[in-house]
Amino acid sequence: MDQQLFHKVCDEVIGQGQGLMGIGTLSEKTVHSVLKSYCDPNENNHEIKIDGYVADICNGHEIIEVQTRSFDKLRKKLSVFLKLYPVTIVYPIPYIKWIRWVNPQTGEITQPRKSPRKGTPYTIFPELYKIKNFLVKPNLRIKIVMLNMEEYRFLDGWSEDKKKGSSRCDRIPTELVQEIYISEVKDYKLLIPESLKENFTSKDYKKATGLSASASTTAVHILNYVGIIERTGKKGRAYLYSRKAD
Repeated sequence: MDQQLFHKVCDEVIGQGQGLMGIGTLSEKTVHSVLKSYCDPNENNHEIKIDGYVADICNGHEIIEVQTRSFDKLRKKLSVFLKLYPVTIVYPIPYIKWIRWVNPQTGEITQPRKSPRKGTPYTIFPELYKIKNFLVKPNLRIKIVMLNMEEYRFLDGWSEDKKKGSSRCDRIPTELVQEIYISEVKDYKLLIPESLKENFTSKDYKKATGLSASASTTAVHILNYVGIIERTGKKGRAYLYSRKAD
């Protein structure tokens, strides 16, 4: 991690939008723009056309794609890019988040309110499932970037206070917390909590990670698919899994 570069890039990108008054006005969302410049400050390497697709970053020896959601949209790109270069997908996850509400009529912005929930790296699994068939490709790498951020939401929802059903305006990164780099398949072990016992079920994984039942089932499925864990038996109606030896 390079904290100095991260804060420099944040200042530059947010400055382009003229601070809070420019929230949501940049051509691309702030988190995406910040991470693109953080991963490669050389703008000559940004938005490079390759075989009919545009790569966020291509520096001549690798491609970097910053993807804040919807990994399914990467499938066609990956089919092309992985034949040409190693590809790193950079995925940001909010760690601590402050919510600020924006009045769409007046532009007034409320003071930030801290969200009680903290993000975890494990929330990437539903996105990884969308590119499951690419995960064992030797040229594919994943970088999870944990960020503190302010999230700006329009007061345009259906509830009386306009908050429920509201739309997100933008997210502004404030601090780089952690980077988790999966450079090869064996690194997926970083997404297995140390607190898990030798043999565990999907329900145990749910308890250890705080994921929903469906997300924890997806996580265990992916870990089994890439070969980091293996099915060892059953506990009642639930499958038991254990870590594979290196």
